[in-house]
Amino acid sequence: MTGRSRRRSQESPATAGLLRIIGGRWRGRKLRFTAADGLRPTPDRVRETLFNWLATDIRDARCLDLFSGSGALGLEALSRGAAHCDFVDNNPASSAQIRRHLQDLGAEALGSCHTARAADFLARVDRPWDIVFIDPPFGQELVAPAWQLLDTRSLLAAGACIYVETGAGDTVPEPPANWLLHRDKTAGAVSYRLYRRQAAVA
Repeated sequence: MTGRSRRRSQESPATAGLLRIIGGRWRGRKLRFTAADGLRPTPDRVRETLFNWLATDIRDARCLDLFSGSGALGLEALSRGAAHCDFVDNNPASSAQIRRHLQDLGAEALGSCHTARAADFLARVDRPWDIVFIDPPFGQELVAPAWQLLDTRSLLAAGACIYVETGAGDTVPEPPANWLLHRDKTAGAVSYRLYRRQAAVA
């Protein structure tokens, strides 16, 4: 299942299957995707808040969109000036749709799509990211394995930002010791928070 395919859609029927980029160079662009099994982007109001939090970090950042689903978070990051984004989803159809979005935006060189389980992908790569979006299916306890691999395999740049989105009722595990909670908020059925990676204590 994809990162957003297990959630109950909170969008109206008229907007299901439609991704709207809300800021940056592609502001207002609408991209269609197959709304299979409740697949939907992170809601506009949540993305707006998140990217306000990231306003001073996004320019030229290398990003990772885990459980990418429609690609809403990574595409928004690219629109706002990120240098590159890796999109990871275990559904080939989702990866293919994101590739088409990148082509439609003339941004093929800015994104790479990887069809893989998040844990498998993180176990084999060795690049550091500046911003990571972790937005897995709700209620499946997928957050902790992802951030353990990010931390133990040194996949985060100094001062990296890590965004985590969960169901409002989900239990969020303790993050790695050198991650500082920067902001957090709940909007309806969604809870979301932004961490910053601190320098390790000697």
